Amino acid sequence: MTISNTKLPINLDDLLRQRTVEGERIEYKAGWNPDAITRTLCAFANDFENLGGGYVVIGQDCDDYGRPMFPPIGLPGNQLDKIQRELLAHCQLIQPPYFPVLSLEVIDGRNLIVLWAPGGQTRPYKAPEAVTAKNKVWKYFIRRYSSTVEAKGDTEQELLSLAAKVPFDDRFNQSARVDDLTKPLMQEFLEEVGSALATDAPHLSTETLGRQMNVAGGPVESPWPKNVGLLFFTETPERFFPGVQIDVVWLPEGAGGNRFDEKIFKGPLARMTREALRYIQRNYLHETVIKHPDRAEATRVWNFPYAAIEEAVVNAVYHRSYEEREPIEVRISHDELAVLSFPGPDRSIRMEDLKAGRAVSRRYRNRRIGEFLKELEMTEGRSTGIPKILKEMAANGSPPPLFETDDDRLSFVIRLPRHPLVLVPKTDVEEVTPEVTPEVTPEVARVVRALRTALSRQELQGALGLRDGEHFRKAYLLPALASGLVEMTQPEKPRSSKQRYRLTNVGRRWLKLQPGDNSV
Repeated sequence: MTISNTKLPINLDDLLRQRTVEGERIEYKAGWNPDAITRTLCAFANDFENLGGGYVVIGQDCDDYGRPMFPPIGLPGNQLDKIQRELLAHCQLIQPPYFPVLSLEVIDGRNLIVLWAPGGQTRPYKAPEAVTAKNKVWKYFIRRYSSTVEAKGDTEQELLSLAAKVPFDDRFNQSARVDDLTKPLMQEFLEEVGSALATDAPHLSTETLGRQMNVAGGPVESPWPKNVGLLFFTETPERFFPGVQIDVVWLPEGAGGNRFDEKIFKGPLARMTREALRYIQRNYLHETVIKHPDRAEATRVWNFPYAAIEEAVVNAVYHRSYEEREPIEVRISHDELAVLSFPGPDRSIRMEDLKAGRAVSRRYRNRRIGEFLKELEMTEGRSTGIPKILKEMAANGSPPPLFETDDDRLSFVIRLPRHPLVLVPKTDVEEVTPEVTPEVTPEVARVVRALRTALSRQELQGALGLRDGEHFRKAYLLPALASGLVEMTQPEKPRSSKQRYRLTNVGRRWLKLQPGDNSV
């Protein structure tokens, strides 16, 4: 077994600056320290909290708070081969043997060795307390926050009980083949997250690329894809996981009515989620503008804030069980939007803490799915979804959300009530049009007038003279997209660096009908 030099499947700068991976999953070492590094690799391989392992960066110093310091110290070029040879020997001492993915990197002209240590398939692992000692003592190591510690007592027993309990998304799927992975989808992901591996991907086989992204593995003579790879990088994951879909159900007469419209979204996990969210945003979200006689500023509220819906749906995608055959269901009526998924939260989470936004999961059901969603900036991870839903509902002035599960934790429902100031149509039976266009606010009007030609996000923000990117996104860009007057030129790649925005046919007609000056 060898540790070959390869490229990381994530953006290196984002990794070093802890933008996509939490600091507790990164260990910085100013120099080659074989004892400490081997213990840390063992701890990441055990992945006690099911967080997805971690990274060891050799040649990178950090401050007293665990934050990386730049420029890095770096490693002498004439030491790189020696370190790799010693690392290989030490990894063979881990029981069972465990070999991380190694990447040689250069940052600010300094050499770094980055070790990606995903959660192992054959845990528990134990390593010598000191690999350089003559008489070696093997112990189990785990991560506690940002430290590597020995697993003792009850913790050791719990670690031993995790043997063969690899999370479902990180298991090999022996009913599929590596050829079932779709290489273009893998390349699109690497390009979107800015991975250096994207430049090599076209020249690699599907199996080699899958192994480097840790979505395929197994023996050379009989490689298998992992479940997470089939979920993200096949056009039809429902072939392997029945029920992997999002059903959006519109109930114009309420839950007890006789009419409903349903649209089903399938496909690769990230694309399916984004398409379902865009559909909900286009069709069922609208803003109400309330003018006040005593002041110039109007009150603007949404029936359901988009950011809260996004968190609720992504939370369901992240935490649902893919061994269940039940789809995620989004049920929308005039009065509420509810997201239903299976199963419910872990029994260790008290509903009182969940409702208050204080719940912290002890162990994640889908460690790799969360890792991919975070790299795509679709989730922040680490139990932040529920607090953000509470925050966004409060910011919109909406009633607080409701979180429901049954005694057996078989299902989980997030209910987002309609804002009380948003009027409900009085007609008993309302015809639902394919696209619902909200009122054109002054902010949306400015965006439409600026888009005489297709512009990138940065160009559009500059044309409007706005400095605050987050304010531009929430107050201008998202409402403009929701209005149906503006669209993305590459809707299947919403975060692509080549993404541009343009007017729809409806937007061009609206602009022609406006009297007077059409300047920004």
